[in-house]
Amino acid sequence: MGQELARGALRKMATELSQPVSYTLVLGDARLPLNDLLGKSLTLEYLGEIHCIHCDRLTSKSFNQGYCYPCFRRLAQCDSCIMSPEKCHYDQGTCREPEWGLANCMIDHIVYLANTSGLKVGITRHSQVPTRWMDQGATQALPIFRVASRFQSGLVESLFKGHVADKTNWQAMLKGPADPADLASERQRLMEACASGIAELQGAHGLQAIAPLQAQETLIDYPVLAYPGKVSSFNFDKTPRVSGTLQGIKGQYLLFDTGVINLRKFGGYQVALTEH
Repeated sequence: MGQELARGALRKMATELSQPVSYTLVLGDARLPLNDLLGKSLTLEYLGEIHCIHCDRLTSKSFNQGYCYPCFRRLAQCDSCIMSPEKCHYDQGTCREPEWGLANCMIDHIVYLANTSGLKVGITRHSQVPTRWMDQGATQALPIFRVASRFQSGLVESLFKGHVADKTNWQAMLKGPADPADLASERQRLMEACASGIAELQGAHGLQAIAPLQAQETLIDYPVLAYPGKVSSFNFDKTPRVSGTLQGIKGQYLLFDTGVINLRKFGGYQVALTEH
Protein backbone atom coordinates (compact mmCIF):
# COMPACT_ATOMS: atom_id res chain seq x y z
CA MET A 1 0.00 0.00 0.00
CA GLY A 2 2.74 2.44 0.95
CA GLN A 3 2.65 5.56 3.11
CA GLU A 4 0.71 8.61 1.96
CA LEU A 5 2.95 11.64 2.40
CA ALA A 6 0.56 14.42 1.39
CA ARG A 7 -2.56 15.25 -0.60
CA GLY A 8 -4.22 18.42 -1.82
CA ALA A 9 -4.32 20.94 -4.65
CA LEU A 10 -1.12 20.85 -6.69
CA ARG A 11 0.89 24.03 -7.28
CA LYS A 12 4.18 24.56 -9.06
CA MET A 13 7.16 23.43 -7.04
CA ALA A 14 8.86 26.00 -4.84
CA THR A 15 12.58 26.43 -5.45
CA GLU A 16 15.58 27.74 -3.58
CA LEU A 17 18.88 28.46 -5.29
CA SER A 18 21.43 26.14 -3.73
CA GLN A 19 23.85 23.56 -5.09
CA PRO A 20 21.86 21.69 -6.21
CA VAL A 21 18.50 23.52 -6.38
CA SER A 22 16.30 22.72 -3.37
CA TYR A 23 12.74 21.73 -4.37
CA THR A 24 9.56 21.73 -2.29
CA LEU A 25 6.36 19.99 -3.43
CA VAL A 26 3.24 22.07 -2.70
CA LEU A 27 0.06 20.02 -2.20
CA GLY A 28 -2.68 22.04 -0.52
CA ASP A 29 -1.31 23.14 2.85
CA ALA A 30 1.49 20.56 2.73
CA ARG A 31 5.09 21.56 1.93
CA LEU A 32 7.22 18.50 1.26
CA PRO A 33 11.02 18.64 0.68
CA LEU A 34 11.49 16.73 -2.56
CA ASN A 35 15.27 16.35 -2.71
CA ASP A 36 15.02 13.92 0.20
CA LEU A 37 12.85 11.62 -1.94
CA LEU A 38 15.40 11.07 -4.71
CA GLY A 39 15.88 7.35 -5.28
CA LYS A 40 12.55 6.52 -3.59
CA SER A 41 9.62 4.66 -5.16
CA LEU A 42 6.68 7.07 -5.37
CA THR A 43 3.15 7.31 -6.71
CA LEU A 44 1.37 10.53 -7.68
CA GLU A 45 -2.36 9.94 -8.05
CA TYR A 46 -4.82 12.42 -9.56
CA LEU A 47 -7.96 12.24 -7.41
CA GLY A 48 -10.40 13.39 -10.10
CA GLU A 49 -11.02 17.02 -9.13
CA ILE A 50 -9.55 20.28 -10.42
CA HIS A 51 -9.96 23.55 -8.53
CA CYS A 52 -9.07 26.85 -10.19
CA ILE A 53 -5.78 28.18 -8.80
CA HIS A 54 -7.27 31.69 -8.67
CA CYS A 55 -10.87 31.38 -7.46
CA ASP A 56 -10.87 27.72 -6.24
CA ARG A 57 -13.97 26.96 -8.35
CA LEU A 58 -14.43 23.30 -9.25
CA THR A 59 -13.78 22.96 -12.97
CA SER A 60 -13.93 20.01 -15.34
CA LYS A 61 -11.02 21.33 -17.40
CA SER A 62 -7.91 23.37 -16.67
CA PHE A 63 -6.91 26.34 -18.83
CA ASN A 64 -3.47 27.99 -18.93
CA GLN A 65 -1.96 25.69 -16.29
CA GLY A 66 -4.66 25.79 -13.66
CA TYR A 67 -7.42 28.31 -14.31
CA CYS A 68 -11.15 27.75 -14.79
CA TYR A 69 -12.58 29.11 -18.04
CA PRO A 70 -14.17 32.27 -16.54
CA CYS A 71 -10.87 33.24 -14.89
CA PHE A 72 -8.96 32.38 -18.06
CA ARG A 73 -11.18 34.83 -19.97
CA ARG A 74 -11.23 37.53 -17.29
CA LEU A 75 -7.80 37.75 -15.68
CA ALA A 76 -5.03 39.96 -17.04
CA GLN A 77 -2.48 37.29 -16.13
CA CYS A 78 -4.16 34.98 -18.66
CA ASP A 79 -4.24 37.50 -21.52
CA SER A 80 -2.22 36.88 -24.70
CA CYS A 81 0.07 39.82 -23.89
CA ILE A 82 1.60 37.82 -21.04
CA MET A 83 3.11 35.42 -23.58
CA SER A 84 3.71 38.23 -26.10
CA PRO A 85 4.55 41.36 -24.04
CA GLU A 86 4.99 43.49 -27.14
CA LYS A 87 1.18 43.17 -27.55
CA CYS A 88 0.55 45.00 -24.25
CA HIS A 89 -2.54 47.20 -24.53
CA TYR A 90 -2.43 48.86 -21.10
CA ASP A 91 -1.83 52.31 -22.61
CA GLN A 92 -4.94 51.86 -24.77
CA GLY A 93 -7.09 51.60 -21.64
CA THR A 94 -8.17 48.04 -22.46
CA CYS A 95 -6.18 46.09 -19.83
CA ARG A 96 -8.43 43.44 -18.27
CA GLU A 97 -7.29 44.44 -14.78
CA PRO A 98 -5.52 47.82 -14.78
CA GLU A 99 -4.49 47.57 -11.09
CA TRP A 100 -2.95 44.14 -11.66
CA GLY A 101 -1.20 45.43 -14.78
CA LEU A 102 0.18 48.40 -12.85
CA ALA A 103 1.54 46.15 -10.09
CA ASN A 104 2.92 43.37 -12.32
CA CYS A 105 3.66 44.80 -15.77
CA MET A 106 4.48 48.47 -15.19
CA ILE A 107 7.51 47.53 -13.10
CA ASP A 108 11.14 46.71 -13.81
CA HIS A 109 11.76 43.60 -15.89
CA ILE A 110 14.96 41.77 -16.73
CA VAL A 111 15.92 40.65 -20.23
CA TYR A 112 18.30 37.73 -19.87
CA LEU A 113 20.24 35.05 -21.69
CA ALA A 114 19.90 31.49 -20.40
CA ASN A 115 21.28 28.10 -21.30
CA THR A 116 18.45 25.55 -21.06
CA SER A 117 18.46 23.12 -23.99
CA GLY A 118 20.78 25.65 -25.60
CA LEU A 119 21.05 29.43 -25.69
CA LYS A 120 17.80 31.41 -25.38
CA VAL A 121 16.65 34.92 -24.60
CA GLY A 122 13.89 35.55 -22.07
CA ILE A 123 12.24 38.15 -19.86
CA THR A 124 10.97 38.12 -16.30
CA ARG A 125 9.91 40.51 -13.55
CA HIS A 126 12.96 41.59 -11.54
CA SER A 127 11.44 39.91 -8.47
CA GLN A 128 11.41 36.54 -10.28
CA VAL A 129 15.21 36.32 -10.58
CA PRO A 130 16.48 33.58 -10.18
CA THR A 131 13.17 31.66 -9.78
CA ARG A 132 12.31 31.97 -13.46
CA TRP A 133 15.62 30.41 -14.48
CA MET A 134 15.18 27.42 -12.16
CA ASP A 135 11.60 26.90 -13.42
CA GLN A 136 12.98 26.71 -16.97
CA GLY A 137 15.75 24.26 -16.11
CA ALA A 138 18.52 26.72 -17.04
CA THR A 139 22.06 25.73 -16.06
CA GLN A 140 23.44 29.22 -16.78
CA ALA A 141 21.78 32.64 -16.81
CA LEU A 142 22.95 36.20 -17.38
CA PRO A 143 20.85 39.41 -17.06
CA ILE A 144 21.57 41.74 -19.97
CA PHE A 145 19.00 44.57 -19.65
CA ARG A 146 16.87 46.13 -16.95
CA VAL A 147 13.79 47.73 -18.52
CA ALA A 148 10.99 49.82 -17.04
CA SER A 149 7.98 47.71 -18.09
CA ARG A 150 6.94 44.34 -19.44
CA PHE A 151 5.97 45.93 -22.76
CA GLN A 152 9.43 47.41 -23.20
CA SER A 153 11.10 44.13 -22.23
CA GLY A 154 9.06 42.48 -24.98
CA LEU A 155 10.36 45.00 -27.50
CA VAL A 156 13.96 44.25 -26.52
CA GLU A 157 13.33 40.50 -26.58
CA SER A 158 11.82 40.81 -30.07
CA LEU A 159 15.04 42.43 -31.28
CA PHE A 160 17.07 39.46 -30.08
CA LYS A 161 14.67 36.80 -31.40
CA GLY A 162 16.10 37.25 -34.86
CA HIS A 163 19.50 36.13 -33.57
CA VAL A 164 18.78 33.63 -30.77
CA ALA A 165 15.99 31.23 -29.74
CA ASP A 166 13.31 32.33 -27.27
CA LYS A 167 12.02 28.87 -26.38
CA THR A 168 13.36 25.79 -24.64
CA ASN A 169 13.35 22.33 -26.20
CA TRP A 170 12.04 20.64 -23.05
CA GLN A 171 12.84 17.11 -24.22
CA ALA A 172 16.48 18.04 -24.80
CA MET A 173 16.59 19.95 -21.49
CA LEU A 174 15.50 16.78 -19.65
CA LYS A 175 18.11 14.55 -21.30
CA GLY A 176 20.99 16.24 -19.51
CA PRO A 177 22.78 19.54 -18.93
CA ALA A 178 23.22 21.71 -22.00
CA ASP A 179 26.77 22.13 -23.30
CA PRO A 180 28.37 25.09 -21.50
CA ALA A 181 27.91 28.42 -23.27
CA ASP A 182 29.98 31.61 -23.10
CA LEU A 183 27.13 33.92 -22.14
CA ALA A 184 29.34 37.01 -21.88
CA SER A 185 30.50 36.54 -25.48
CA GLU A 186 26.95 35.83 -26.64
CA ARG A 187 25.76 39.00 -24.90
CA GLN A 188 28.41 41.02 -26.74
CA ARG A 189 27.50 39.41 -30.06
CA LEU A 190 23.82 40.27 -29.60
CA MET A 191 24.52 43.82 -28.44
CA GLU A 192 26.54 44.44 -31.59
CA ALA A 193 24.04 42.74 -33.90
CA CYS A 194 21.12 44.68 -32.42
CA ALA A 195 22.91 47.99 -31.71
CA SER A 196 20.79 50.13 -34.05
CA GLY A 197 17.53 48.60 -32.78
CA ILE A 198 18.56 49.13 -29.17
CA ALA A 199 19.48 52.76 -29.88
CA GLU A 200 16.10 53.28 -31.56
CA LEU A 201 14.24 51.87 -28.55
CA GLN A 202 16.28 53.99 -26.16
CA GLY A 203 15.52 57.05 -28.27
CA ALA A 204 11.80 56.31 -28.11
CA HIS A 205 11.56 55.27 -24.45
CA GLY A 206 14.58 56.84 -22.75
CA LEU A 207 18.01 55.58 -21.69
CA GLN A 208 16.83 54.90 -18.15
CA ALA A 209 13.91 52.79 -19.40
CA ILE A 210 16.14 50.40 -21.37
CA ALA A 211 19.41 50.06 -19.49
CA PRO A 212 22.14 47.53 -20.37
CA LEU A 213 23.52 45.54 -17.44
CA GLN A 214 27.00 44.28 -16.61
CA ALA A 215 25.87 41.46 -14.33
CA GLN A 216 27.32 38.30 -12.89
CA GLU A 217 26.43 34.97 -14.47
CA THR A 218 24.42 32.53 -12.33
CA LEU A 219 25.28 28.82 -12.49
CA ILE A 220 22.54 26.35 -11.57
CA ASP A 221 22.81 22.66 -10.73
CA TYR A 222 19.84 20.30 -10.36
CA PRO A 223 19.21 17.29 -8.11
CA VAL A 224 19.39 14.51 -10.70
CA LEU A 225 20.66 10.97 -10.08
CA ALA A 226 20.15 9.89 -13.70
CA TYR A 227 18.74 11.53 -16.84
CA PRO A 228 16.34 9.58 -19.06
CA GLY A 229 17.71 8.21 -22.33
CA LYS A 230 14.29 8.66 -23.92
CA VAL A 231 11.84 11.30 -22.67
CA SER A 232 8.23 10.13 -22.38
CA SER A 233 5.81 12.36 -20.51
CA PHE A 234 2.89 11.54 -18.22
CA ASN A 235 -0.44 13.37 -18.40
CA PHE A 236 -2.84 13.10 -15.44
CA ASP A 237 -5.82 13.44 -17.80
CA LYS A 238 -4.77 10.21 -19.53
CA THR A 239 -2.81 8.47 -16.76
CA PRO A 240 -4.20 9.45 -13.35
CA ARG A 241 -1.71 7.22 -11.52
CA VAL A 242 1.99 7.94 -12.06
CA SER A 243 4.47 5.61 -10.36
CA GLY A 244 8.22 5.07 -10.47
CA THR A 245 11.55 5.72 -8.82
CA LEU A 246 12.29 9.43 -8.57
CA GLN A 247 15.59 9.92 -10.38
CA GLY A 248 15.70 13.68 -10.65
CA ILE A 249 14.04 17.09 -10.56
CA LYS A 250 14.71 19.78 -13.15
CA GLY A 251 12.72 22.84 -14.13
CA GLN A 252 9.18 21.99 -13.03
CA TYR A 253 9.58 18.33 -14.03
CA LEU A 254 9.85 15.20 -11.93
CA LEU A 255 12.05 12.61 -13.63
CA PHE A 256 10.97 9.04 -12.87
CA ASP A 257 12.54 5.88 -14.27
CA THR A 258 9.16 5.35 -15.98
CA GLY A 259 8.75 8.82 -17.53
CA VAL A 260 8.59 12.53 -16.69
CA ILE A 261 5.79 14.84 -15.58
CA ASN A 262 5.52 18.63 -15.70
CA LEU A 263 3.87 19.50 -12.37
CA ARG A 264 3.26 23.13 -13.31
CA LYS A 265 0.96 22.00 -16.12
CA PHE A 266 -1.41 20.45 -13.58
CA GLY A 267 -1.91 23.33 -11.16
CA GLY A 268 -5.18 22.95 -9.22
CA TYR A 269 -5.38 19.18 -9.70
CA GLN A 270 -6.18 17.31 -6.48
CA VAL A 271 -3.27 14.89 -6.05
CA ALA A 272 -2.02 12.42 -3.46
CA LEU A 273 1.66 11.46 -3.05
CA THR A 274 2.55 8.02 -1.67
CA GLU A 275 5.93 6.48 -0.88
CA HIS A 276 6.31 2.70 -1.30
